[in-house]
Amino acid sequence: MANRETLWRKERVLCLFDVDGTLTPARQKIDPLTIQNYLGEELLQDLINFCLNYMALLKLPKKRGTFTEFRNRMLNVSPFGCSCTLEERIEFSELDKKEKIQEKFVEALKAEFGGKGLRFSRRGMISFDVFPEGWDKRYCLDRLDQESFDTIHFFGNETSPARNDYEIYDDPRTVGHRVISHQDTVQRCRELFFPESVHEA
Repeated sequence: MANRETLWRKERVLCLFDVDGTLTPARQKIDPLTIQNYLGEELLQDLINFCLNYMALLKLPKKRGTFTEFRNRMLNVSPFGCSCTLEERIEFSELDKKEKIQEKFVEALKAEFGGKGLRFSRRGMISFDVFPEGWDKRYCLDRLDQESFDTIHFFGNETSPARNDYEIYDDPRTVGHRVISHQDTVQRCRELFFPESVHEA
């Protein structure tokens, strides 16, 4: 009878980690398709103009800079402005919990751009992402050879509905794990893949 270690070695496992700030080697593009190519300039400008007009009418206790950031695959939007200190981020986050500033903003975007194939996902404390339908973190799953792996584990911290890890965390192709810190991630991996080391510790 095969022991646990032999069975484990035969199982083909892939682990995906949501790690902020990771890059492809030497910042190489992994796919030439960009949000502007996919949506077209007219829709993209309509989206950006709507966001800027909406934010111009918002009266907040404070505003900082960088309200929209254009990226290859998404538009990041912050009604407060991303150029702020950690203390200011926390301050806005607490206000947002009470006033639901970003939630109302997203609802306005959904009403304006419904049926245009756009998704909106909260990202951290002060901003949210806008991207084409299907371009969330499940995008990587579509590019994997599913037959090459028996199990795909995903570890992320923003796993609630409308947060930016939710879709891949909840996808039937993955086993989702909610973690709260890098230490928690290490502990969960030890428990899953090296249980003997946990018992020895």
